[in-house]
Amino acid sequence: MNDKLKLAQKPAEDALRLHPFYRGKIEVSVKCRVKSLQDFAVWYSPGVAAPCKAISLDKKLVYEYTNKGNFVAVVSDGSRVLGLGDIGPEAALPVMEGKALLFKYLGGVDAFPICVDTKAPDKFVEFVKMLQPSFGGINLEDIASPKCFYILERLRAECNIPVWHDDQQGTATVVLAGLINALRYVRKELKDVKIAVIGAGAANVCITNLIIAAGADPGNICVVDSRGILNRQRAAVLKGQNPQKYQLALKTNAQNRQGGIAEAMQGSDVVIALSQPGPGVIKPEWIKKMAPDPICFFCANPTPEMWPWEAKEAGAAIVATGRSDFSNQINNSICFPGIFRGVLDVQATAITDEMCLAAAYTIAAVGAEGGIYPEQLLPTMDNPDVFIRQAVSVGLKAMELGVARLSCTKEELEAKAAEAITRAQRTTQLLMEEGIILPAPY
Repeated sequence: MNDKLKLAQKPAEDALRLHPFYRGKIEVSVKCRVKSLQDFAVWYSPGVAAPCKAISLDKKLVYEYTNKGNFVAVVSDGSRVLGLGDIGPEAALPVMEGKALLFKYLGGVDAFPICVDTKAPDKFVEFVKMLQPSFGGINLEDIASPKCFYILERLRAECNIPVWHDDQQGTATVVLAGLINALRYVRKELKDVKIAVIGAGAANVCITNLIIAAGADPGNICVVDSRGILNRQRAAVLKGQNPQKYQLALKTNAQNRQGGIAEAMQGSDVVIALSQPGPGVIKPEWIKKMAPDPICFFCANPTPEMWPWEAKEAGAAIVATGRSDFSNQINNSICFPGIFRGVLDVQATAITDEMCLAAAYTIAAVGAEGGIYPEQLLPTMDNPDVFIRQAVSVGLKAMELGVARLSCTKEELEAKAAEAITRAQRTTQLLMEEGIILPAPY
């Protein structure tokens, strides 16, 4: 086993050691002062009855008297967890806890992991709808396709708080941001490039639609599912099976290409793969037949479709994966904390494609400010500015679109985001310094 492969396997080994040591990654912490037992008369009975009565007369006051406006539910049924498939709600919990950790540390958002023991879409929808009184937003996670489209569509239409599916909208946002800067580096225009999209699940359907909204020519895009390239011949069958794929079959692939991954990649400038875990899903010889200076995004989790060093050897100009231990991470974690920060700070009622575009352009802009390099397209998660600026751009876009309950200036949004994120990160540092969070047993 070579050194690079050993390094790639280390996070999994550490995870098996450290998860049982900490027994998870998040806990509930006290936010208000408690100097003596007398304070409980204010925070609980009898004092708490006063804000309860006020809210009963005006439900909007729940945002002022409680933390609802900073609560997000991270909800999954465990039917498509990372690249592991349908492993069930209990096995999904470590991922949802990890999501809640990133929400808090990177965005100052109080997120709760909720794994639901049902595979029935309608039951799932009704459960999420019943959570609305307690939460300011809903993050759907790791739900199998195609039911995830139905669930998201219904919840967006029937909920009065923002609902977003991170595997669709989050992945699409960060892929677009990475693509913007990759194209800047190789000096190509989005409207001109040919793109091969490998995989036609929830993520890639949304990615394809978002990059088209950003200016890509749909005719220059080939989408490949497990049966081959989507084209006109397959559209009639897909119409009754999968409406999302049907629409893509109609508007993409103007040349009506047929075949599989190799044929879709031939002559393409870009390949975006979110299909099945590799390595070996993408072959070196397929990269060699792409256009000059090919851009390769291999984002399957937990193992990319092809190891990045193999793609570079095959001639890729830029390679990105979804992993934090490789350079050029294309991962939702760089966007969802900032997007939700902005959404919550204006009490938005929805998260639209326009808001996702605003976030993608902001991420790309922050990344470009330090220079764009083949090994670093986007800012890393240790840069709080990328989350603060996303919060501002998303909050402003929500107000522009008329889906915000609050009106804030740019300066107010920036101050809100900076305070929430700084507080979360400083609290974590203090807990570690005081030994309340124990050092890892290395």
